[in-house]
Amino acid sequence: MGRRKTLTGRVVSNKMDKTVVVEVQRLRRHPLYEKVMKKNTRLMAHDEDNACQVGDVVRIIETRPLSRRKRWAVMEILR
Repeated sequence: MGRRKTLTGRVVSNKMDKTVVVEVQRLRRHPLYEKVMKKNTRLMAHDEDNACQVGDVVRIIETRPLSRRKRWAVMEILR
């Protein structure tokens, strides 16, 4: 069995019930100009206990589809 992917990001919204929006930042090199650029990806993650607050740094783990846009779950709150 393959291991599930994990990502680390910052909570930017917790207005939904049992769901948080996590912004994951990654560095990409421009294909032509070679400049390193920051790319942000916003992912919906399942937060069963509504424990996350805006600004928390969390680790999320890949999971089965839980809704139309939710394919990640909060694994732990780091900060």
